[in-house]
Amino acid sequence: IGDAVADFKLKDVDGKMIALSDYTDAKGLIVIFDCNTCPYSKAYNERIIGLNEKYAGKGFPLIAINANDPEMSPGDSFDAMVSQAKRKNYDFPYLIDESQTVARSFGATNTPHVFVLERKGGNFVVAYIGAIDDNPRNGSMANKRYVEHAVNALLTGTDVPTRKTKAVGCGIKWKDV
Repeated sequence: IGDAVADFKLKDVDGKMIALSDYTDAKGLIVIFDCNTCPYSKAYNERIIGLNEKYAGKGFPLIAINANDPEMSPGDSFDAMVSQAKRKNYDFPYLIDESQTVARSFGATNTPHVFVLERKGGNFVVAYIGAIDDNPRNGSMANKRYVEHAVNALLTGTDVPTRKTKAVGCGIKWKDV
């Protein structure tokens, strides 16, 4: 929390390279380390799509990043990502972190693992880390919508009520080094 995020550039499912520095007009970003195969990611998928629909137009677009090693999780290959994005009509970037350096620099451990970033001057600074909400199985039963509360606070210039929660989900499938 409070750390400036280093710029990165990763390949989107449409083959274009997307960089953090491309978001010059954004007030902030919702960065979610996600994948195709984790049951928690699947359960959260519609909520992830909904977060982008709700906040992209307010200056907080969403970026999903898949850092899973496709050797360990073939359903998270780039081709599978392309299929997932088309099937689900993603209107946000779904990036592949083949080297896993971006996931490591963020300290991401799970899918989904959320980082809400706030623009401060020329930097994006971490304002929230953790889970999307407090109900990984059923969004309509969630009592605390951590990401929404964080973004709403940033949009109104108030303090983020909860800055850190435990990300619930599958562990990122790291490459053997």
